[in-house]
Amino acid sequence: MSDGSLQQRQSQPVVPLLDEQRVGEILAAVPERRLWRYRPRRVGMVWRSKAFRISAVCTVLALCALAILALVRDQTGTEGFLVGLGLAVLPVPLLMAAFRWLDRVEPAPWRNLLFSFAWGAFAAALVAIIANSFATHWIATATADPADADTLGATLIAPVVEESAKAAAVLLIFLFRKREFHGIVDGIVVAGFAASGFAFTENILYLGSAFGEDQRTGLSGAVAVTAATFFVRAVMSPFAHPLFTVLTGIGFGLAAASARRHRIRRIALPLLGLVLAMGMHSLWNGSAAFGPYSFYAVYGLFMVPVFSLVTWLAIWSRRRELRTLAAELPAYAAAGWLAPAEPLALSSMRARGMAREAARRRHALAARGGWVGPYATGPVPAYGPGYAPAYASPRRGPAAQVAAHAKAQAEAHGRAAARAVAEYESFATSLASLRRQARLGTAGPDFAERELELLHHLWQRRDVASPALTYAAQATGLLRPPHGPAAPYASPHPFPQHTPYGGYGGYGHNPYLDPRRPPPPQ
Repeated sequence: MSDGSLQQRQSQPVVPLLDEQRVGEILAAVPERRLWRYRPRRVGMVWRSKAFRISAVCTVLALCALAILALVRDQTGTEGFLVGLGLAVLPVPLLMAAFRWLDRVEPAPWRNLLFSFAWGAFAAALVAIIANSFATHWIATATADPADADTLGATLIAPVVEESAKAAAVLLIFLFRKREFHGIVDGIVVAGFAASGFAFTENILYLGSAFGEDQRTGLSGAVAVTAATFFVRAVMSPFAHPLFTVLTGIGFGLAAASARRHRIRRIALPLLGLVLAMGMHSLWNGSAAFGPYSFYAVYGLFMVPVFSLVTWLAIWSRRRELRTLAAELPAYAAAGWLAPAEPLALSSMRARGMAREAARRRHALAARGGWVGPYATGPVPAYGPGYAPAYASPRRGPAAQVAAHAKAQAEAHGRAAARAVAEYESFATSLASLRRQARLGTAGPDFAERELELLHHLWQRRDVASPALTYAAQATGLLRPPHGPAAPYASPHPFPQHTPYGGYGGYGHNPYLDPRRPPPPQ
């Protein structure tokens, strides 16, 4: 042993030995309670309960919903509130479908998206309406000019308050759902849902107020204020609020993709995105004060190009996720965890959809007792051997009931197979993302446990998903079969029995599933 290591050992403090005769002496040396530097945390078990945390979040959002809806109804009236609510709902499915389409590669859990939407619609909207009203009243009192107070409030105060309130939803997902927040696409989707919820509540207020004004003036039809407001907010600019907050989401997405050692970058990027969102929001709100045609100038020269740029960035990020699958998954294919064609199929959205549909049709046919051969995409025959008695006819009571029951069971088997393939695709995408995070140094110390868990989920579904993905890779031209069409299932059962999974140590009777061995010969 070197002298340096010996000196290091001698310099370390000695741990007191727990001797029964010295227990009293050791405990007597503990300082009094009032002099303690390390105090036990007084945290009850109820705070550690997941059910309690979920209930608390739902309760807070429900209270915010009651408060904000009561305030909006008080400003618009009951009739105006109902009209505004009915019109404000119309753009919501479009916005949700657009952001969900961007997130098809590795879909975020619906609980995160619904939380973001509810936060934007209720909590952020409540904070914004209270803070904006207070700020506008304070400016009007200080300047004695209500018109100028409304302009200053909309241009300077509202963007700061509203974007900060909406960004809180992204921050909460970023902090408490780190495993489900990986990059730019996740930031865009979460921010988009939060902003869509905020725009929904704001549209209720604006459309309800416009309807009340039409009721007082007697206007109706195309010249009504309600029609003009709906056209501007729901037709011309439904993505206005989402576009602002998406800049904040991009900042959080870049921070999530950064290594943990880059702390300054992980803090600065979200703040930069928030500042850009505030600036763009301020420009949009203040465009009406610049002149009669300033709104159209800002809309055409600024909003449309920025929207196009953000859309391109979102699509590019999604394609980058697919390239990550093609780059990271071949390592698992070489180790035997995946079939050689699976990385190709998993990196193609078309092949993914074809694999789910092929698995659904084939397993439905197998459940009906029909002939199970190679994959096919044609219609499943209505009857087959073992599906129903030969005399079965829809016009006969007992036979028709048997046929209907068998058909329902077959469709259930098909849906279960398609769901298994979809879950397999999701877990494989998470595995590729996790491996990329490990290469970049952002995976965390529990990488091995998370990797093993994902491999376990893939193992449980591989008998159903692997042949379907191999077929999809061949059918889409990503992989050309060496001899004829894709091979059928090895087992005639709709859901073959899985080999018991035992982690890295147990692989059943198939030695080629051991990642320490070379893949089977082709």
